[in-house]
Amino acid sequence: MAWMRHKPDNEPASPPAPAPTASTPPPPRQAQPAPHREAPISTGRTANIGPSVHIKGTLSGREDLTVDGRVEGKITLREHQLTIGANGHIEAELQAKAIIVHGKVVGNVIAEHRVEIAASGTVHGDIRAPRVSIADGAMFRGTVDMDVRSTGKEVQSRPESHVTKEMPQSVTAKAAS
Repeated sequence: MAWMRHKPDNEPASPPAPAPTASTPPPPRQAQPAPHREAPISTGRTANIGPSVHIKGTLSGREDLTVDGRVEGKITLREHQLTIGANGHIEAELQAKAIIVHGKVVGNVIAEHRVEIAASGTVHGDIRAPRVSIADGAMFRGTVDMDVRSTGKEVQSRPESHVTKEMPQSVTAKAAS
């Protein structure tokens, strides 16, 4: 069999490969096609709007966002988390995967997963999310819709006379029987 054949002592050995020198270019590399991947939902980065920033208009993005400044208009981060910092003052419609409020929000809030209002947070508007957490000491004025099927729909603004009264949130909401 040929593959088991031994080289006779008189058969010349194959010449060694020349060592690359400064004048010899390296052998060309074959290009590997890049694998096709979907864009990541979360980049692991967080954009920040500082306390001295005031924005009027529509904000949207593909990363998490923390707002410590003032925003008037609309904020949409459908696949990311929106955090309103303690210095944040928002007069806008909010829509995100998750929304955490430490500052003040005036406007409707829609989250795909959850809305959290911290003890220092204030929300004046309707909330629509499957999970809602309102800390003791937080201020909330509006309605809460926890119907999972309705989180993708726009919240319709209602006349002020239909909004529930403002109360410190030490009361736990109970599900309707």
